[in-house]
Amino acid sequence: MYTHILIATDGSELAQKGLDHGLKLAKGLGSKVAILNVTEPAPIFASAGMYGPVATAEDIVSYHKAGEEYGAKVLKAAKADADKLGVDAETLHVEEMWAAEAINQVAQERGCDLIVMASHGRRGLGRLILGSQTVEVLTHSKVPVLVVR
Repeated sequence: MYTHILIATDGSELAQKGLDHGLKLAKGLGSKVAILNVTEPAPIFASAGMYGPVATAEDIVSYHKAGEEYGAKVLKAAKADADKLGVDAETLHVEEMWAAEAINQVAQERGCDLIVMASHGRRGLGRLILGSQTVEVLTHSKVPVLVVR
């Protein structure tokens, strides 16, 4: 049914539920997996000078380095989980993209036929304030999306 599953993870406890579910599904179906971690764009502060902090070039380099290191750690652990189950998995780290955009782009580029991701399931004001990468993926995905809660 599904032959290539994209599983998105940010390394959180909630994302681990999505990873576990996606890997078990892949194992049951004999599917290969792409496990994705995304480092979003470095935050650039709008105000400058005496009105607030300004991100320096060093801050941005440090942010990228931390994102690479964290992504490598998350993906190493996810790959180990896949290996334990005997699931054929590749790992991918994307930088400088919003998570939803990267998820949909990688799914399309890799020919994935299912996206698995976790969601907090926030509603109302919490969703509006915090945003929802899951909603963005659902809105723009060209393939089915399995949301794990």
